[in-house]
Amino acid sequence: MLDKGVVIAGDIMVNILDIELLTLKVRLLIASVDTARDMGIDWWTSDPFLTGNRQSQGQLEAENRELKERIEQLEQRMQAAGLPAGSDEHTQIDAPPGDRVRSHERERSGTRR
Repeated sequence: MLDKGVVIAGDIMVNILDIELLTLKVRLLIASVDTARDMGIDWWTSDPFLTGNRQSQGQLEAENRELKERIEQLEQRMQAAGLPAGSDEHTQIDAPPGDRVRSHERERSGTRR
């Protein structure tokens, strides 16, 4: 069985009153590693989580550094424009954008809610 491989396919649909709420398409291939490679399936050889590939880890660290630098630049631009930035007590991350602007305007005028 593993020499040739087996494909199991199925669909799961959840309906309420003829209204489709959820559809799951399940496709499962059971085969030996050699058979999978012959078919062109070898994702496990390049997965950094499975291989511990240091090059991929280095790429992730470089990307992380780049993103932190970009965030810092954006925060500096926001501060230069007079907008709250960073994690100080005036930044309202969860507030809708309009509320953040109104809150900032209230701080400038000295009124608070």
